[in-house]
Amino acid sequence: MSRHDAIAHQDPDPEETRDWLDSLESMATAEGPERAQFVLNRVQDHARRLGVTTAGLPYSAYRNTIPLSQQPAYPGDLQLEERIIAIMRWNALAMVVRANKAYGELGGHIASYASAAEIFEVGFNHFFRAKSDDFGGDLVYFQPHSAPGIYARAFLEGRLSESDIANYRQEVPGKGLCSYPHPWLMDEFWQMPTGSMGIGPMSAIYQARFMRYLQARGLADTQDRHVWGVFGDGEMDEPESIGALTLAAREGLDNLTFVVNCNLQRLDGPVRGNGQIIQELESLFIGAGWNVIKVLWGSEWDNLFARDSESVLLRRFAETLDGEYQTLGSRDGDYNRAKFFDADPATAALVAHMSDDEIHRLKRGGHDLKKLHAAFASAKAHKGRPTVILTKTKKGYGMGGAGESRMIAHQAKKLDIEALKAFRDRFDLPLSDKSVEALEFFHPGDNSPEVAYLKDRRTTLGGYLPRRPSHADSPAPARPDLAGFAKFATEADGKEMSTTMAAVRIMSGLLRDKQFGPRLVPIVADEARTFGMDNLFRQVGIYAPNGQKYEPEDADSMLFYKETADGQLLEEGITEAGAISSWTAAATAYSTHGTELLPIYIYYSMFGFQRVGDLIWAAADQRARGFLLGATAGRTTLSGEGLQHQDGSSHLAAAAIPNCRAYDPCYAYELAVIMDHGMTRMLDEKRDEFFYITVMNENYAQPSMPQGVEGDIIKGMYRLGGNDTDGPRVRLLGSGTILREVIAAAEILQGYGIGCDLYSVTSFSELARDGAEAERQGRLGNSAPSHVERMIGGDAPVISASDYVRAVPAQIAPYLDTRMTILGTDGFGRSANRAALRRFFEVDRQHVALAAIEALVRKGDIEAPVLSQAIGDLGIDPAADAPWRM
Repeated sequence: MSRHDAIAHQDPDPEETRDWLDSLESMATAEGPERAQFVLNRVQDHARRLGVTTAGLPYSAYRNTIPLSQQPAYPGDLQLEERIIAIMRWNALAMVVRANKAYGELGGHIASYASAAEIFEVGFNHFFRAKSDDFGGDLVYFQPHSAPGIYARAFLEGRLSESDIANYRQEVPGKGLCSYPHPWLMDEFWQMPTGSMGIGPMSAIYQARFMRYLQARGLADTQDRHVWGVFGDGEMDEPESIGALTLAAREGLDNLTFVVNCNLQRLDGPVRGNGQIIQELESLFIGAGWNVIKVLWGSEWDNLFARDSESVLLRRFAETLDGEYQTLGSRDGDYNRAKFFDADPATAALVAHMSDDEIHRLKRGGHDLKKLHAAFASAKAHKGRPTVILTKTKKGYGMGGAGESRMIAHQAKKLDIEALKAFRDRFDLPLSDKSVEALEFFHPGDNSPEVAYLKDRRTTLGGYLPRRPSHADSPAPARPDLAGFAKFATEADGKEMSTTMAAVRIMSGLLRDKQFGPRLVPIVADEARTFGMDNLFRQVGIYAPNGQKYEPEDADSMLFYKETADGQLLEEGITEAGAISSWTAAATAYSTHGTELLPIYIYYSMFGFQRVGDLIWAAADQRARGFLLGATAGRTTLSGEGLQHQDGSSHLAAAAIPNCRAYDPCYAYELAVIMDHGMTRMLDEKRDEFFYITVMNENYAQPSMPQGVEGDIIKGMYRLGGNDTDGPRVRLLGSGTILREVIAAAEILQGYGIGCDLYSVTSFSELARDGAEAERQGRLGNSAPSHVERMIGGDAPVISASDYVRAVPAQIAPYLDTRMTILGTDGFGRSANRAALRRFFEVDRQHVALAAIEALVRKGDIEAPVLSQAIGDLGIDPAADAPWRM
């Protein structure tokens, strides 16, 4: 019995089944697919109520979503566009192979762009609109491994020279092209960084959502702009790739389209060798509420589908796994006939009239411009939901035995001469054997039909892409001066408050300014009430695109939960990844939207660099400007929360990001000065940097600001005072809330006849950068002391204590003339009160004093018995384990 007969045998009443199918077909023909879909949904709902089924298949048949009858005429010159694609394929290939022929370690990728070339060209020629005088432009997130193809297009457009593309991945020394989309490295070209897998999809969603926020608040006209993202099927395994899909559907982001390039292969092998990734992704996106369009088969299949009255092709497609599709894609027509079509007599009969060469030329839909255009047009026209286009391609398309649909495709960087000639012949490129062997780039000439067409299409769509504007069309208005928004902090006069509360008061003061206030974008993942931000609920409202359709439980309270369509506060829920994505969109709005904003994202400091450090790094690459406030910071200030909530390492991670300025202030006036300086740098001087500031939840008396310390606060350290005891002296450095323990230690030391100079360190990383630069200048013959050397030069012992791991203060050790004793919070956090935690981590006043005494004993300035006496006096247990010993 054939498979077809077996399937038919399973149906006890084929005639009844045929009646139902005929009725559905008649309805779809007479009344349209919308009516047929409505009836199907009603039948499905009724079936659930009857208990017949609890779920239906969450995906459609393995075929194109848009039938041939609904496919619009192609608006471009197909022959010319295919010729242009062939040229770009060659130049992208030559770019990578040349670089690796000259320098074997450079790497590069060919196969991804080879699979996505048609996808990009449909977008470039017909959909991706550039920024112009009267239009803000679309935003495109490019699949990173396809960067050589984008460079190849820019070469034909005249935006990049032959010298530029000849220096692919050779940025040092001289001018070259970066490996992936990096706005920091090519600041006039790339707009969105996507090199880290998963970052692009989530960022695209929050970018589309932020465009709606800008429109709702009247800050920018984003009404007709669109966000496009071209990503890989393997990339969708990243949690960030799918982490915000429901947000996009929930908020009806029909200004967003994903194009997932389903070449069925990751870097090493099949994405779902034992399954079907396209069907899996369709299920995922449908479940999340997206509109799904599949582009699986090229035009060459249309005739086969028309002749397939029994849907035998769909049956064969459904039972073929991706691992098999990959093998079929790597082989010729005779193999495909034998292994795919001949496996079922019905499909064998369908292709009996076709030659092996004709079978080999059956393309996947992602390589068919007409099929892709129909999908793009449908996605753009769809309203009410975001759309994903799942398009099937071959990885390494055109590379033949050197990589087409082969496991090695992603790593292919070098092709032998015969493979290069085969590539030329397949795409009918006008290159001689000598040109192929020399890997010469091909440019048909500025006056050629190809270049004229390509430029004309981009002129019609507003100009070239990608392109990154560096300045805002609408800069932020003048902001209030320091006294205007932070007088409470600079003249605190001993009032008790936490620095977290001081940060919120500063934010509120800025928001109240009628001119500057609207440019502020306050962001919180959740727990706004924890940070004392609930006053902002009523002051500026929480952004909700559809407003508030319910009466909140706390409606009768002063600080009720107020959601509005034009709300200013972005309260993102429990998603630090989502909140930082919103922050990035706001922090780069000066470039992407021409609107200069000041985003302030406040969060539990432990859930910043530790949890979403890669997204922060991507923001740095995108040249973000804004504030990140790590609240309830430090390992001993957040009492009771324990291991996963206490932050002792974020300043170490922040120090590694070149354009991140990280500060750990103790006092409200330090915080105010730092934030004022940050606004000067980012808004006035237009510097592409951002500020990370840790703030604490511990209430203590806040002093007024001493005179003349502002400059040293910004440099990272200033002298706070000390005692005048006539005896051996030490320098005590404290940062954040541990500064108060250091101050108390100075009083203890005075009782031992030890003199102290006290310093507040607001930023070890800024001090370290200054020290490294001074050291470098010294090597170059321009010797000058660093700020550390100017402040604490000499051989008196230095004791440093912070609420962070010892590696944070250790950054400045190379720039001291003496040994520095470092006390920090290495190890896992614990649940306890603050005093117990500081004793456990040995950063309390007693341990600071003991460290100073030990340093003086080691130096020979006091006698050893004083140390033994101090251990007893201070109640320190010498047998206690170090907190980092696990």
